Amino acid sequence: MSLKEIAVNKIRIFKIGNRKGYAAICLNNLTEGKTLYQVYERMLKALKRKGIGVKNKPTNLKKLVISSI
Repeated sequence: MSLKEIAVNKIRIFKIGNRKGYAAICLNNLTEGKTLYQVYERMLKALKRKGIGVKNKPTNLKKLVISSI
């Protein structure tokens, strides 16, 4: 089964205001984790379950962080 590829900038990571950690949203998937790396890896796993892959790995995960909510 070949994975549909999306750009890495489709993943939006943000700092959760009233909790410790981060969350990520991409294509109706929501993941949470304590670190940026953990959230990113969990999102990749969630997308893979739906048959979607990411084209390239980001050089700096902090560039995917949009804001704190």
